[in-house]
Amino acid sequence: MRGPGTYRTLLLVGLAVGALLSIAPEFWAGGSLAQELAPQKEPYLAPYAATPEEIVEEMLRLAEVRDDDVVYDLGSGDGRIVITAARRFGARGVGFEIDSKLVRLSRENARRAGVAHLVEFHAQDVLTVDLSPATVVTLYLFREANLLLRPRIQTQLRPGSRVVSHDFDMGDWRPDVTYRVQDKTGRVRTLYFWRIQTPRSSP
Repeated sequence: MRGPGTYRTLLLVGLAVGALLSIAPEFWAGGSLAQELAPQKEPYLAPYAATPEEIVEEMLRLAEVRDDDVVYDLGSGDGRIVITAARRFGARGVGFEIDSKLVRLSRENARRAGVAHLVEFHAQDVLTVDLSPATVVTLYLFREANLLLRPRIQTQLRPGSRVVSHDFDMGDWRPDVTYRVQDKTGRVRTLYFWRIQTPRSSP
C-alpha cells in the first residue's frame, strides 16, 4: 500500500513532466528557449543566438555595405548576415563559425538564397581569423570576446573599413556611432559602429 510520501513523490514528478511539456514546442522548434538552453561551446565568446532579420538589415545599413565590400561575420551562426549582404547589396562575404553543423546549415541557406557564388563559410575559431581582406566586420559576441578581437581589428583592418557590433561594445574604444533600434518583439538593441581611420598599435 502506498503511503503519503509516495503520492507526494508522484505529484512532484507529474508537475515536473508537465513543466517540461509546456516548453517543449518552442524548444524542439528551435525557438528562443532552445537557444537559451543550448550548451555554450565557447563560454568566453558567446552562445549561438541568431540576430533578428530586421537588426541584420540595420547593421548592414549602418555599415554602408556596397557591392564592392567584403563582409566578415565573426561567429556567423546560420549565415544570415553575409547572406543578406550578398542578396541585398551584391557584396561578397565570409562567415566564421566554430560549430561545423551551423557551417553546413549556412552553406545550404546560401544555396537556397541563390548567393552561394558570393559567400563562403569556415569552421574556424574567430580569434585566429586574418581580418585583412575584410572591408566590413560584423559581430554579435560577448564584450569579453570583442576585447580579445580588438587588437586584431585595430591592426589588421585597412583604413576606411567598418565594424558593427550588436549589443556589446569594445571597452574604452569609443564608437563613432551608437544606435538603438527596436526589434519586432519590442526589445531595444544597441548597435556600435567604428570606422577604421589609421592602423593602430595593439592596446
